Amino acid sequence: MAVLLVLVAALAVGLAVWLASRGALGPKPEATPPGSSEPRTTANSAERKRTHPEPPKLTAPKPKATRPAPTTAGALPGKATVARIGLVIDDLGRSLEEVSRLAALGVPVAGAVLPFEKETPQVAAALAQDRREILLHLPMDPEGGANPGPGALTEDMSPEQLALTTRKALAQVPGSVGVNNHMGSRLSADENAMRTVLSVIAERQLFFLDSRTSAESVAYRTARRLGMAAAERQVFLDPDRHPAEIHTQWSRLLSLARERGAAIAIGHPYAETFELLAQEIPKARAAGFEFVPVSYLMDSPGAPPE
Repeated sequence: MAVLLVLVAALAVGLAVWLASRGALGPKPEATPPGSSEPRTTANSAERKRTHPEPPKLTAPKPKATRPAPTTAGALPGKATVARIGLVIDDLGRSLEEVSRLAALGVPVAGAVLPFEKETPQVAAALAQDRREILLHLPMDPEGGANPGPGALTEDMSPEQLALTTRKALAQVPGSVGVNNHMGSRLSADENAMRTVLSVIAERQLFFLDSRTSAESVAYRTARRLGMAAAERQVFLDPDRHPAEIHTQWSRLLSLARERGAAIAIGHPYAETFELLAQEIPKARAAGFEFVPVSYLMDSPGAPPE
């Protein structure tokens, strides 16, 4: 019996030794990486994750979708604007060819149409079809005896006659968004007469561009006092039709626009003027000048401070 007990004990000891050699008595430590102060066991790793969670992964934010800034007709996309320029060609109404020459310039040039010329209706219709800004080029009494053409407003007219003649002229150029004066160095200096004429234009909610044929003109100031959108031209491009002189005026226009931020120029449907514009507009655009409808450059409606 004693021998049997000894054999059982020996077998139990042997079994324990064998189990220990196979790792059944506890987890085997993982190899410690170089430079580490603690063994990496499965239990230890789980404990570290519980007490020291890993920081969230940082991802770069997605770029916001951007919409390109709208560009105005006459501006080159991606080109910083140096200044804005509004162009008007006066004395239209005698030839449809002038409308096609305007369209060939590729920028928004307004057409100022005389009300009682032989092709006034056709020219106004063609400008409207071309989606071009139309101005009534309203004939007014000049100094010096020059002939302003049919339907002119004269200084000897009564207020009633001035108002009636202005309404008749407006009816001849449908689609007009504004009015500028043709000649008118005498009438535009008469505040009472201009108040009558501009009141009729204000009724239609049109703007007024003072052509400034006289330094004595009160038209712009009167329009502002009536609460109208209004502006004054800064440069006449072609008082002298010689190409060198037109170029001089063009350079002056660019300088004034750069200095003020914007400028308005008036020209006439001369071959020399169209040739210069065709050559110089692309250069000005490349330099950052922006050509805009002249209505963009009106002073906002509302009377100016006294």
